[in-house]
Amino acid sequence: MLSGSQVAAELRPPVLAAPIPLDDPTLYLNRETSWLEFNDRVLEEALDERNPLLERLKFIAIYGTNLDEFFMIRIAGLMQQLAAEVHKRSDDGHTPEEQLDLVSRHLRRSLARMTDCLENQLFPALDAHGIRILGFDELDADTARAMRRYFEERVFPVLTPLAIDKGHPFPYISNLSISLAVELEETTPDGPIRYVARVKVPGSLPRFVPVESPRGQRWFVMIEDVIAHNLEALFPGLRVKASYLFRVTRDADLDLQEDEADDLLRAIESELRKRRFGEPVRLEVEPGMPEILRHMVLEALELDEADCYEVAGMMGTADLWTLVSIDEPELHDPPFTPTIPKRLIGQTDLFAVIREGDLLLHHPYESFDPVVQFVQQAANDPNVLAIKQTLYRTSGNSPVIQALVDAAENGTQVAALIELKARFDEENNIHWARMLERVGVHVVYGLANLKTHAKVTLVVRNEPDGIRRYMHFGTGNYNDKTARTYTDLSLFTCRADLGADATQLFNALTGFSKADRYEQLMVAPIGLRSGFEELIDRETEHAEMGRASGIVAKLNAISDAGIVQRLYRASRAGVPIDLIVRGMCVLRPGIPGVSETINVTSIVGRFLEHSRMFVFTNGGEREVYIGSADLMGRNLDRRVETVVPVLDPLLGDIICNDILDVLLADNAKARVLRPDGSYERRRVLAGEHPVNSQQIFLERYQTV
Repeated sequence: MLSGSQVAAELRPPVLAAPIPLDDPTLYLNRETSWLEFNDRVLEEALDERNPLLERLKFIAIYGTNLDEFFMIRIAGLMQQLAAEVHKRSDDGHTPEEQLDLVSRHLRRSLARMTDCLENQLFPALDAHGIRILGFDELDADTARAMRRYFEERVFPVLTPLAIDKGHPFPYISNLSISLAVELEETTPDGPIRYVARVKVPGSLPRFVPVESPRGQRWFVMIEDVIAHNLEALFPGLRVKASYLFRVTRDADLDLQEDEADDLLRAIESELRKRRFGEPVRLEVEPGMPEILRHMVLEALELDEADCYEVAGMMGTADLWTLVSIDEPELHDPPFTPTIPKRLIGQTDLFAVIREGDLLLHHPYESFDPVVQFVQQAANDPNVLAIKQTLYRTSGNSPVIQALVDAAENGTQVAALIELKARFDEENNIHWARMLERVGVHVVYGLANLKTHAKVTLVVRNEPDGIRRYMHFGTGNYNDKTARTYTDLSLFTCRADLGADATQLFNALTGFSKADRYEQLMVAPIGLRSGFEELIDRETEHAEMGRASGIVAKLNAISDAGIVQRLYRASRAGVPIDLIVRGMCVLRPGIPGVSETINVTSIVGRFLEHSRMFVFTNGGEREVYIGSADLMGRNLDRRVETVVPVLDPLLGDIICNDILDVLLADNAKARVLRPDGSYERRRVLAGEHPVNSQQIFLERYQTV
């Protein structure tokens, strides 16, 4: 028989474990290692034998380019925090020092895989197709003599050997340059004297030097190999004992104090000149470099051993683009021609088409030409009163820029917001800004301390029934070159409410307008964060009330803790959430009681997945958006971004049913994010067919 206290205990409800606080660091993945996981997915495409050989080499080039930028920006930032003794922990609970350690450990494993792929898989496979990288020692006598003549005539005059001793301090090593550390010896009556010198591999010369080869084959020797085997010419009277390659990466982020910069353009030009003099952040060396020599370089650069990476193969793999561009059709992806949408076939007046209804384009499967033609038609239309456009990145010979020049010369009022701070495109954008100013375009550089990342064109046209505003909203840049390799969306519309919002946006960008509210657009930094928060919270409320709910989003990155916490709350309420995130994602899916209803996939394939789409079920009254922003703090708070509603239900159906459903079904190029932060390929289950979303889109649009 139970005592009174035992009976009371039996009747008490069980004590439930308190829910995990949503700011608990264990609920977040580290941003830096999440980015490295993305670059690993790029590397996996190089390892995938189903991809054509030169496309696999392309992914190695992308991997290397990505990694260089990662060190120049992200690692440089962490090292600055460390130097400034900043101990603030990341959302996942790590100090800057701990994050650098995480990166180092992860990266050394990845670099070993990359080097093995390049040296032991891709180069031998290319050799079988007549594309060979020869070592200087492999050259026959005649070819070696030809290479020595090339060295004497083309390379030797460019080289500047620099001694390193007490009278010659360690020389400045420019960003991303490859050098040879040369050990020298002089024989004297008192015994040998040893010296060390540095020889820079000139970036002005081709990295891959062609050599004579049998008919139909392409053979190369790398320029650093040619130099290393002819060093005696640089040091007469001395014996070259050995030489070792090394490469330095420096901080390349701009450090602008815009409030103190009277002329932003000149300030950025000045910072660009400083960029190659940034603080060192990484040293790459070839294996076998003597420890004393490596330590000398590290000490001169004020780097630690943890900042040194041995590279047992080619350094600077971004230079592989030279080989990637070789014209061997069977080693590349099959060519394709972007299609023209049915509504535009045979049409010469884009304004007339847009008046009939909103128009959506899916690039690169559908041509980017209509975007260019939109600006060109506006430039040559006497009824157009004004053209206003944001420009973040453009191509080297941009037809969009030329159209703006034509418009200004035709007397049309043109305003162009050129983002001078577009990372690694600053110099190009300065050139365009000056060119446009010369022909009378009103060039502005945006708002102080904010990058303008929005992709918007506004055309104001005088028509019989009054002024009408035509707009293009994009998820990608006005760059006709990258539009062939990036997946993006374009929306054309002449809706009056969107026109009013676009006008207000440009007034804020070019003047002193302090707009704090837009009717349809969500604009950062004013209302984009709050807009997304309200949309997510509304889905949470729908789920709690038993109404239809759901979120589907495709974007490039999720790293904002505030947005992640709201997604966790929505998941706890039962909202089904599907996220297609190309790059880094700090959210952990599948955690019991936190994110059980969240699925995250990443697609890396032939085209760079760049489009951004957001769908909210809204109790059955679906809302669809596209835009320029990712769910990152910089996009929500420190940039000018636009997210636009897709108000035509038919276009909403296309985004939901014809695009997102296909992407979510991908089991060929999609990787699934696991709670521990790792990714694994989605498996093709029994009875399923392989689904390569990008290939499906290629085939679908080619047959339209």
